[in-house]
Amino acid sequence: MAEVHVIGQLVGGSGFPDNTLFCKWGIHAGSAWKLLAGLSGGQTQVDSPVLGETSYWCHPIDVHFATKGIQGWPKIHVQVWHQDTFGRQELYAYGFVHVPTSPGHHVVQCVTWQPVGSFREQVLQQIIGGGPQLRNPNVIYNGSDRYRLQTVARGTVHLELNIILRNFEKFGVVL
Repeated sequence: MAEVHVIGQLVGGSGFPDNTLFCKWGIHAGSAWKLLAGLSGGQTQVDSPVLGETSYWCHPIDVHFATKGIQGWPKIHVQVWHQDTFGRQELYAYGFVHVPTSPGHHVVQCVTWQPVGSFREQVLQQIIGGGPQLRNPNVIYNGSDRYRLQTVARGTVHLELNIILRNFEKFGVVL
């Protein structure tokens, strides 16, 4: 079977309304893919930078997949959360990126978005916080239902990924 190693880190996030942030992440792959080693998801620590607008997490990602085909190539999906001084948590954004298909070092920018509610929900969000959240998080990386959402752009999650491919040429796959 062909193998893909993804070794890298969630570096941080920038461009969000506040910078006391943490990130929940996961990797989703198709049915032809098998996770051999590593964690398919996790959560970073909260970073509250004193200077600058970038929150740094430097959270490691280290996964090893085996596959029978390239259909369902892995995607990294993220949820960026804000934690206020009282410890309350508010979802800021969703986003996803495909794992790069070429071997080597890659600096990846994951642009994020947030669902927008009705006018009433937006007013309540300004007064008491919170906001609309997805009922089904699969919508983040499945485009079939995402086109119906009204969203607003948020910040960017920065990733550094090193990709190692093995045995793809034995199966006639040229990437």
